[in-house]
Amino acid sequence: MFQGTGSSVGKSMLCTAVLRILHQDGWKVAPFKAQNMALNSYATSEGLEMGRAQVTQAEAACIEPSVKMNPILLKPTSDRRSQVVVGGKPIGTLTAMEYEEYKPNLRKFVKETYDALESEVDCVVIEGAGSPAEINLHEGDLVNMAMAKAADAPVILIGDINPGGVFASVYGTVKLLPEDEQKMIKGIVINKFRGDVKILEPGLDMLEELLGIPVIGVIPFMDVDIEDEDSVTERFNRQYGGEAVRVAVVHIPHISNFTDFNILESETDVSVKYVKSAAEIKDADIVMIPGTKNTIEDLNWMKQRGIADEIVRFARKGGMVVGICGGYQMLGERLFDPYYTESRIPEIAGLGLLDLTCTFENEKTTTQSRGLIRSDAGWLSELNGVLVDGYEIHMGVNEYGPDCKPFLYLNGREHPDGVSNKEGNVMGTYLHGIFDTGAFGRALINKVKKEKGIDVSESDILTMEEFRERELNKAADIVRANLDMEAVYTIIKGGNAPLGRWKE
Repeated sequence: MFQGTGSSVGKSMLCTAVLRILHQDGWKVAPFKAQNMALNSYATSEGLEMGRAQVTQAEAACIEPSVKMNPILLKPTSDRRSQVVVGGKPIGTLTAMEYEEYKPNLRKFVKETYDALESEVDCVVIEGAGSPAEINLHEGDLVNMAMAKAADAPVILIGDINPGGVFASVYGTVKLLPEDEQKMIKGIVINKFRGDVKILEPGLDMLEELLGIPVIGVIPFMDVDIEDEDSVTERFNRQYGGEAVRVAVVHIPHISNFTDFNILESETDVSVKYVKSAAEIKDADIVMIPGTKNTIEDLNWMKQRGIADEIVRFARKGGMVVGICGGYQMLGERLFDPYYTESRIPEIAGLGLLDLTCTFENEKTTTQSRGLIRSDAGWLSELNGVLVDGYEIHMGVNEYGPDCKPFLYLNGREHPDGVSNKEGNVMGTYLHGIFDTGAFGRALINKVKKEKGIDVSESDILTMEEFRERELNKAADIVRANLDMEAVYTIIKGGNAPLGRWKE
């Protein structure tokens, strides 16, 4: 089991890389995280919802994602409330205190789910959350040392050297734990190191001497693009790619499934920037409104900041606007929430860029989908017959007016699941992952390039599968070269790795 000294120390990334390494070495492996708090979620082939991090880890292990790998998913809807998804299905929206009171009811379910997964594979790689040394939360722990005990799993502790203070973080984390839990930690990994490892040697020596726990790896800072955990990461503070085509993704407060844009971020001629102001939209070639866990509140946020008005002006001048899921709902004339599914606001005006209305229902749609593009609206007509794959996670149901131009039909349905305006420059869909197969994203980018007089290439964008495999193997290669895998195998088999092996 991988635990960390805090959030964003690299637990997800190291779990992912180790899963790929174990798979390469012939093991049948699976990821597991008892409880995940995330807005990036995924619909399995069974129509159940789970966290994206464990989906990526399942892909690293080359097995099909299953909710057994992530039995509890918390999806924040506000600063104080989260939708609680158990076994892939939402059971309600709770405050933090309400969830803490309910959590003891989930222990048996989590253990049974883990046992079922463990019976199917040679090894389960478990990921913790935050830090095991949050002493105010220790009694109600479900995901760190409590999970390690339930699974009888040895623990490898990860410390992030990037912000400084890694030795204090590691030492303090271990020493704040009860003695029996300290003994469960069998290895220490220093992550995100930049520079010459020789500089660390005195500290590594002292850490081993003080704790009696071997340091089994110093992992360099990795320039690898693998899906990570939500806005606690540095993702939104970076600008990706070149400047030929500028994509502005609106960084709404409850942004979800921003993994939709990963493949565009990998394109060298495409600049992807997450924006929070109207001024940042003016220079964009394409504006994208992502999914959200709270469409109505985020739409209000956009209106208050002048972003909504700027998007409307941008679109009416011919600018390209794309909405996905919640962003799609915002593009319509009005949104209705009769059951207060999203907020305490029963009705709100949308951006008015598409002739549709959206009503939020009590039932959630969670399904994997395949779509067929059929359209006579502008550039979209060039994609007729193209298949796109993805998944849907939404509680909204749309009604379309006569000015909508359908362009996407999912799962053989005649009812459209993606529409555009007559000009084809404003469009939306419920399909997450629409860019992943390459054809749709490539056509969109090439349309803008042609308008700007830039040469286009038919192979600009990899498919998401090609891109993901490249990055997973890259991460595995780096970790294999810097993590003592012999020590890892010793720990997996119940043994103790010797001290000082990092010197060899």
